[in-house]
Amino acid sequence: MQMVTYDDVAAAAECLQGIAHRTPVLSSRTLDQRLSATVFLKCESFQRMGAFKFRGAYNAISRLSDEERRRGVVTYSSGNHAQATALAGRLLGAAVTVVMPADAPAVKRAATEGYGARVVSYDPAKEKREDVARALQGEDGPVLIPPFDHPQVIAGQGTAAKELIEEVGGLELLLVPCGGGGLLSGSALAGRRLAPVCRVVGVEPEAGDDATRSFKTGVLQTVENPRTIADGARTASLGTLTFPLVRQHVDDMVTVSDAEIVEALRFVWERMKLVVEPTGALALAAALAGRVEVAGRRVGVIVSGGNADVGAIGVLLRG
Repeated sequence: MQMVTYDDVAAAAECLQGIAHRTPVLSSRTLDQRLSATVFLKCESFQRMGAFKFRGAYNAISRLSDEERRRGVVTYSSGNHAQATALAGRLLGAAVTVVMPADAPAVKRAATEGYGARVVSYDPAKEKREDVARALQGEDGPVLIPPFDHPQVIAGQGTAAKELIEEVGGLELLLVPCGGGGLLSGSALAGRRLAPVCRVVGVEPEAGDDATRSFKTGVLQTVENPRTIADGARTASLGTLTFPLVRQHVDDMVTVSDAEIVEALRFVWERMKLVVEPTGALALAAALAGRVEVAGRRVGVIVSGGNADVGAIGVLLRG
């Protein structure tokens, strides 16, 4: 598989210009005072379909040939990549089939189907989503666009950090949620080129700490169906591309508990009036919980998505 570079991120930015939203960067004096830092939130919750995933999905499908688009696209996702691929496929004229766990948030499944995709359910306790997708793909069937381990997906995701740094200038610290590592890899590539002194730190849920263990040991680690409210970070492991990119370009990895994620959610919902899903709050949770030293620094935080199940969020915030 081809190695991904910053030039790919720059090319993706050109591809996405006028298609993806240039999402807002927000700040909060209350947050700055609480952390003794200057914090900038890159709010991908305002992206098309509600998450950064649109960037990578559109960039990848746009590179397919006419013949490949006629064959259609298959992918697997718990929700946000599913919605992103469905929307990008609709915009680019490619039929989309999504393999989605049976326990995926209902709001994300409904949105995926609303964008026109066919959803195929599977039991994550008994089946591997990659195997289900390959069976649907066959030999001459739809093209596989995986949720993170794909050069054009990684490049597209990196445009979020590129926009952030271009807008606010040099950062000293960039905090990025991590599931399969696509957003983290692309963001690290952008950070290395545009803000060379910036430390890039990936953030995972404690229950799904495979990337953190992989980063610290240098050996690819896995986790089996992790139980965490951050459903977008329930990936089994980093990928063939994202593992070496994370090892090479990321400075550190940390984890946060589900309780710390809830506290970050409470802050952005109550104080900043932002609709953010649990996975989207991972990076901010690391700052608020003191998992990373932020005091006195200019800090960028990627808020990765806002596709929250409002009923479930209400239970979390009350509980």
